[in-house]
Amino acid sequence: MGIFKELYAYREMLRSLVHRDLRGRYKGSVLGFLWTFLNPLLQLAVYTILFSHIIRMGIHDYYLFLFVALIPWMFFSSSIMGGSTSILSNQSMVTKIYFPREVLPISVVTGAFVNMLYCFIVVLAVVLVFSDHVNFVAWLYLPVIAIIEYVLALGFALIAAAVTVYIRDLEHILGIVTMAWQFLTPVMYGIDMVPDEYLFIFNLNPMSPIIVAYRDILYYGRIPHMETLISALVFGILFAILGFIVFGRLKRNFAEEL
Repeated sequence: MGIFKELYAYREMLRSLVHRDLRGRYKGSVLGFLWTFLNPLLQLAVYTILFSHIIRMGIHDYYLFLFVALIPWMFFSSSIMGGSTSILSNQSMVTKIYFPREVLPISVVTGAFVNMLYCFIVVLAVVLVFSDHVNFVAWLYLPVIAIIEYVLALGFALIAAAVTVYIRDLEHILGIVTMAWQFLTPVMYGIDMVPDEYLFIFNLNPMSPIIVAYRDILYYGRIPHMETLISALVFGILFAILGFIVFGRLKRNFAEEL
């Protein structure tokens, strides 16, 4: 509990780092923060052309099927990749001043989370306009699954941030891992398309129930199964606890490694 009291005491530092990350995301670009909205819109246009007219997946409104899952996945992968370098990219802060080191990966994940929320403005608008299955009652579950995903992403970001300090190659390995992980997660296909003999692998994937829940809510217009929500919650809490434990043990020697 001590670390959470300490993090609360440094909440202003955390807020400042998140603000810096959001402002610096598109610094120097002409359109600036508008890219937050343009990026998902441009991706939507590409997927509409590609999967509606060139590659036919046999799924109704496949561009929408993919879009509602891709935005959450992009948040998760960017949290891991950004979190992995959060300590290394702030070496001067870590070696010169005291603050709870957890602030750095938390700020990265929080910044990516806020960016995802802005992207969801576009996602929800697209669903309202193009979907045949809009269920506003199901939408009430969106904050729940978003918070669960945030907790899960934070756990992995903490682990990646701590381990990368000792194993610098992990930063590059994670790029390959997250790419492979995306194909092992039902982002570009439905969980019902997975053969039964491989289904247990997908059930061990902590992102599977989260993606399934997002798609249930936004594409199928239905309330996620309780089993899906419980599975996502268990994974989220488990990896968040593991992340804080691993980070807490490894951070003691950060100064010597940097």
